[in-house]
Amino acid sequence: MTNHSETTGSFENGDIPDAAKPGRADGAPCESPGDEHQVTLRTPAELADALPYLLGYRPEDSIVLAALRDRDGRGRFGGRARLGIPANADDWAGAAGQLVHGLVHGSERRGARPEQMVAYLCQEPGPGETGRDVMERLRPLAQTLRVECGALDVPVVEALCISAGRFWSYCCDEEACCPAAGLPMGLPGTSVLAAAATYAGIQVRGSLRELRARMLPRETAAVDGQAAALDAAATTLVSRILDADGRSEVAGETLETAERVMRRLAGAPPVSGVPAEDLRDDQLLGDEEAAALILGLQDRTTRDRAAAWMEGDEAAPAMRLWRALARRCVVPYGEHAAAPLTLAGWVAWSTGDELEAREALAMALGADPDYLFARLLHQACNEGLDPESIRRCLREGRKNDAHTEDGASNDEGHGGAPVERGPAEPSSAEPSSAAPSSAGSPSAAQPGRRRRSRALASAHGVRRRTRARSHEPGTGIVRPRTPSEGGRPGSTRPGRARPDASGTAATGRQGPRPEGTRTGERGTDGDSECP
Repeated sequence: MTNHSETTGSFENGDIPDAAKPGRADGAPCESPGDEHQVTLRTPAELADALPYLLGYRPEDSIVLAALRDRDGRGRFGGRARLGIPANADDWAGAAGQLVHGLVHGSERRGARPEQMVAYLCQEPGPGETGRDVMERLRPLAQTLRVECGALDVPVVEALCISAGRFWSYCCDEEACCPAAGLPMGLPGTSVLAAAATYAGIQVRGSLRELRARMLPRETAAVDGQAAALDAAATTLVSRILDADGRSEVAGETLETAERVMRRLAGAPPVSGVPAEDLRDDQLLGDEEAAALILGLQDRTTRDRAAAWMEGDEAAPAMRLWRALARRCVVPYGEHAAAPLTLAGWVAWSTGDELEAREALAMALGADPDYLFARLLHQACNEGLDPESIRRCLREGRKNDAHTEDGASNDEGHGGAPVERGPAEPSSAEPSSAAPSSAGSPSAAQPGRRRRSRALASAHGVRRRTRARSHEPGTGIVRPRTPSEGGRPGSTRPGRARPDASGTAATGRQGPRPEGTRTGERGTDGDSECP
């Protein structure tokens, strides 16, 4: 099945108090945190306007499902999930089934089975198409979603198509309510819900495409210079990393360089706008520095020690550095982006930004589907687990590293060689599926629950990472790729598609229509798709 989505769907909770019957004049208010403010959603137009606030961004080319559950006689939004619309219509049935089953069963595991669904299909017209053409073309997909939901006894109360600034309802054919020409979307930020969301501090961050652009390699004239710097760094660093003494030295140099660049980024004058911020950071990072950091972070113990910069004053400059390094992983070093992207996802999750965390981790798995640290973090984030348990492990590892550097010997008796005590990939066989096996078991999904002590200076810990599913994820170091015949190290494997990044859900109109949406709450009622 072809899936064009790259991030797991957001499951922030936006409850709708008091669902109204179709055609009912009065609606239920939407509550903000603490039930202090309520917003009523009475019409398809208001449901369409609510979508960006349910997700925290404006979806593109997406199927979005929002679960509804009953609480005290009121319909409330539960889990939400998104999946890219497959380009091939033959894949629609599989995508719809995956989305619906994932959201329903994920919600059941959390004790909040959906009772109804609201479905959204969002896609802009192609060449020569109109919004109405898109709506008609996607009608079979909407029907498939309704059938899949009905098979699980979860009726779809509304299914909307949003395209070209207009929306259509697949569940209402009344010309007075839902004309065949569709209805125009309201201006962004002008609805009552937008005002309530602003008051509650909720921000709509634009599209996922804009978020991804901050972590994708730049396509500028500087690409050749960065590729040359990566070639030079690979020539010198790979042999040193594979040497028992050199590995420890490279680790120290990598972390020292990263700290120096982070201080430089933290002291840079502020600029206005996200593109300007990223350009400023790119200008503050030299090609040779970036290359040394990218190659150095391929060592897993070094990467895990860098992951300790995840809170306080260190988090923001660390996040900027990881984004900047991901942008420097130019072709053919695309696979090397898995390390900085995973670190970016971890810092985002640790600081409460689950949207960027899921996107960065999904992009890491797109760069290297076998990157186990990204997979485990992706599972834990999707399961709604608390990152504090991982933070505790990293804090402890950082203290032990500091103690070792002060002259204490490590667990293996190698005085002065830092010991990794942060999160490490488990030594058991790699899981065959990324889906977490238990929502209630943090140790099943969170890296860092099992600690291992390893001397960085151990030459026996150096193994080449294989691409087979049966490779050993417990290896202490990811060996940087060295140049093959006629190519640069780390060239990406052909034919690899990025994993999708969104969760699950779908619908058809039966029973009451949701009336309001709670602003400012976050929850984990849904279950996301894992690559």
